[in-house]
Amino acid sequence: MRPIDNWYFEKDEPVRSCLQFLRTHISQLHPSISEAWKYSMPFFCCDGKMFCYLWIHKKFKQPYLGIVDGNSIDHPDLIVEKRARMKILLLDPAADLPIEKINFILMTALKYKITNRK
Repeated sequence: MRPIDNWYFEKDEPVRSCLQFLRTHISQLHPSISEAWKYSMPFFCCDGKMFCYLWIHKKFKQPYLGIVDGNSIDHPDLIVEKRARMKILLLDPAADLPIEKINFILMTALKYKITNRK
C-alpha cells in the first residue's frame, strides 16, 4: 500500500470517510489538480504547485482542509492560527460537510493559483 493510501486507511470512522470524500472531491474539481504525498501528508497540486492539503488538527482532533496561499483568501471560516501562508477550514466529520462552502473556498483558491502562475 502506498503511504498516501495508508494515511487515509489508518484513520478511524467517521474521519476516514470524511477525508476520503474530500480526497475524491478535490481530485475531481479541476483537470489541473493532482494528488501528491509531500511532507508525509496528502497534498493536492495545481499544475505541479502546492494547492491544498488534508490533515487532522492536533488540539481539536478534527480533520481540516488546509489552503496553501490561504492568506490571499478572505473568508470568515478560514482560520490562520500561527501560519503565515496557510489558512485552514475545520470540518466536523460527524456532520454533513458544508460542500457549498468547501467549493467556494477551493474555487477561490484555484482562481488565485491559476491567475498567479509563475
